[in-house]
This record gives sequence, C-alpha cells and structure tokens, in this order.
Amino acid sequence: MIVDNSKHILGRFDEALESLRGQVLMMASLTERVLVLAGEGLFRRDLDACNSVIADDDEIDTLEKTIDEDGVETMVRFQPMAKDLREVVAAMKVSNNLERVADQAVGIARRARRLNQSPSLSETAGLESMFQMSLEIFRASVRSFADRDDELGRTLKAKDRELDALHHRTINDLTVRMTEDGAHIHEYLDLVFVARIIERIGDHATNIAEDAVFATSAEDIRHTAQPPAA
Repeated sequence: MIVDNSKHILGRFDEALESLRGQVLMMASLTERVLVLAGEGLFRRDLDACNSVIADDDEIDTLEKTIDEDGVETMVRFQPMAKDLREVVAAMKVSNNLERVADQAVGIARRARRLNQSPSLSETAGLESMFQMSLEIFRASVRSFADRDDELGRTLKAKDRELDALHHRTINDLTVRMTEDGAHIHEYLDLVFVARIIERIGDHATNIAEDAVFATSAEDIRHTAQPPAA
C-alpha cells in the first residue's frame, strides 16, 4: 500500500514557517522596545533607558542569527517553492532590518548619554515629532508583515518620503543653529547625527514593508514610484 505523506510534510513545513515568523515577531517586539527606550533616553534624559537599550542589543543580535540559521534549515529541509519560499526569505530579510533598527536605537542611546551630560537644548525636543513618525512607520511595517497586509505595506513608501522631507528641514535648522551658537557646536552635531539615525530607521522600516508586500503578492515595489500620502 502506498502511503501519502504529503499532508504530513506540508504540516511540518507550516509549523517550521510559523515558528520562524514567531521568532521574527518576537524580535520585532524587542526592537520596538529598545526604540521606545532610546526615545525616552533622548527626550526624557533618562540614563537608565539609554543603558537598557545598549544592554539589550546582544539579545537582538542573537535572535537574528537564530532566525538566519532556522531559515536556511527550513529551505534545505523542505525546499519550498513560490509563495512558501518567498515567506521564508522575507522572514530572514525582515530580521536583518530589525537588527539594523536596533543598532540605530543603540546609536540614539549613545548620543543621548553624551547629550545628557550637558544642559538641555530646546532643539532636542524638536526632533521628537520626527522620531515619532519613524516609530509609526516602523510599527506599521511590522503589522504589514505580521498580518500579511500588502495594502498597508504599500502605503509606507509615501510616509517615508514625508520623514525624509522632515529630516532635510531638521538638518537645515540645526546647521543654522551651529553657526549661531558655536559654544554648543558639539551638541548640535550630536543632534544632526541623531536626525540622520532617525531617517535611517524609516528606511529600514520601509524595507520591512517592501519584503512583506513581496512575500504576500510576489510584487517587488522597492524601486517603484508611489502616490503621495493623503
């Protein structure tokens, strides 16, 4: 008698894929946590929050390595095709971008620790709206991956362009302040670097959304023009 094991093989793949996605979502949760803490370290001048961001980075790095190893094992073991393969590859690429977002959070925390040793500058608070925009894009990108929501993922390129425009205005304003207030030039330079870091967070979040779209609909939107945000 011939036994059809296809359902059992499919079931094992589904379990492996959901385990992989679960690890990515756990990593996303940790990444969001350190990102929020980095903001608290910078805008609330919270040294403990800064230190927590830096301490938690190793755990996120370890998760990325585990996801890469499990993703490769899943591909070798099950040799998935089409959408199944896209989902595995997308999970691995998303984890890579999550690790980079966490690294950017560490960058903010390190700059914040140094800024917090000096009197507060009013321009620091001016970065908060930019930070919140990047956090909103990040959270939406993770939702697009978690919910396999390609429509949500498609909206984030326009949001990232808004963040880019705000970044350029912020850099211009900080450059002017450096010329006007030379006594605090080092602090303004730190804020310039923080603004650039925040802009990069938006880029990595957009990458996550693009991978979510590709996994769900097989469409590569990385270099496509998108309509402006409403």
